[in-house]
Amino acid sequence: MAASDRMVLGPLVASIDQGTSSTRFLVFNAKTAELLSHHQVEIQQKFPKEGWVEQDPKEILKSVHECVERTCEKLQQLNIDIANIKAIGVSNQRETTVVWDKTTGEPLYNAIVWLDLRTQSTVERLLKRIPGKNKSFFKFRTGLPLSTYFSAVKLRWLLDNVEEIRQAVDDGRAMFGTIDSWLIWSLTGGKSGGVHCTDVTNASRTMLFNIHSLEWDPELCQFFDIPMEILPKVRSSSEIYGLMKICPSLKSGALTGVPISGCLGDQSAALVGQMCFQDGQAKNTYGTGCFLLCNTGQKSVFSEHGLLTTIAYKLGRDKPVCYALEGSVAIAGAVVRWLRDNLGIVRTSQEVEKLAAEAGTSYGCYFVPAFSGLYAPYWEPSARGIICGLTQFTNKNHIAFAALEAVCFQTREILDAMNKDCGIPLSQLQVDGGMTNNKVLMQLQSDILCIPVVKPSMPETTALGAAMAAGAAEGVGIWSLNPGDLTAVTCERFEPQINPEESEYRYARWKKAVMKSMGWETSEAPSNGTDK
Repeated sequence: MAASDRMVLGPLVASIDQGTSSTRFLVFNAKTAELLSHHQVEIQQKFPKEGWVEQDPKEILKSVHECVERTCEKLQQLNIDIANIKAIGVSNQRETTVVWDKTTGEPLYNAIVWLDLRTQSTVERLLKRIPGKNKSFFKFRTGLPLSTYFSAVKLRWLLDNVEEIRQAVDDGRAMFGTIDSWLIWSLTGGKSGGVHCTDVTNASRTMLFNIHSLEWDPELCQFFDIPMEILPKVRSSSEIYGLMKICPSLKSGALTGVPISGCLGDQSAALVGQMCFQDGQAKNTYGTGCFLLCNTGQKSVFSEHGLLTTIAYKLGRDKPVCYALEGSVAIAGAVVRWLRDNLGIVRTSQEVEKLAAEAGTSYGCYFVPAFSGLYAPYWEPSARGIICGLTQFTNKNHIAFAALEAVCFQTREILDAMNKDCGIPLSQLQVDGGMTNNKVLMQLQSDILCIPVVKPSMPETTALGAAMAAGAAEGVGIWSLNPGDLTAVTCERFEPQINPEESEYRYARWKKAVMKSMGWETSEAPSNGTDK
């Protein structure tokens, strides 16, 4: 085919969207924000012990290469010239912790995933060193409570328990990063000059970062006993970090020399992709977990109701930093994966919607999926999952319905907390993420919140946000973030269809179930008994 036969679309921007359950590579038209092509690969999660969740950093990197390769092939089949891809953005699962050897490029241990609970005893040990064992002692510096969720305690565990990592630190060979750092370093050359950096949104999830000075905090690093030389350089969310280098597994070599110029933690990327640039705008993403973020503008707001204060974005070196309040729920889409992989009551995730629709109700069955304890608004690591209200009448359809309802109830809890902190209740909820394809879930969510739920017709808002940041970067400049230039988004609306009294009754029963899930686990449990 002659080059002249290729479709002319103007500049394109690509996104690497590396999530907890899958990796995707997506290509957008920079002028219209239209998604042109993408490819997705599921990522294996390893559960070596109860409460442990790991992934192989090399498998993650390989999945990125595979998605890039396949997407480029699809574009060529569509007659689209891949030479028009002018920038690449990265969006990633946050907090997940990788330590690698900069001389060999090899990871020194599996990535410890954000959901992992092995660090509970590390957290308890650290709490003893804090006045009054106050979990929120560092809140005004980091925005976060001391929890297994954040990277600092995962890194502390690695330094305490993995001899190869301790040795590499002593030898000056170790590099730490969240998934964004590992990918950017690997894709910009790796051991041959790879760029070791992260952005402010990912740094704000480590518990080592001061969200006001926008720097690694020496006192926090000292408290967690983390050597600062292994940390990546912190940059804005929209600037050229480095250029894609040719990679042996990328046969086409197509994207060599393309700048990687956008980087946002996945929830910040979704906030940008949903165009929530105004103070008070919010979105809820339904992925492995569920994350409600509300933009608070250039001021950091601290929650009285169990929410986190986090960095929303900083879209350029000279641009202001914007903050968000965040309600984080550990288990959302993961409960569907659990029904599929652990209980085997469905073969595909889509079947859950069918079962739930057949049931139409949970018949008084309530499911609290506290597999990794409870996150916002409770921050209760001792909680574990329970299904209660079972009778002889209960069947798998009711359990499927209760699982979807659990996602909605958890969202209601964080939305209630958000409304209390902000003082202005949200009049509708903007949603995105893989689970929003489930219409039963979306209708349930509207019923339980008693407000409309609004879903954009293009649900890939996380990837879109990273593409916007990459395309708008200085030196790229092909995507305008001026409000007047942003494309209007078509949406699907779900309106409440049950009366508020019924919604309140069900929510009250759910709260009762949550109370029963707490205080279940203690770290003092025998390590070799029947419970382990």
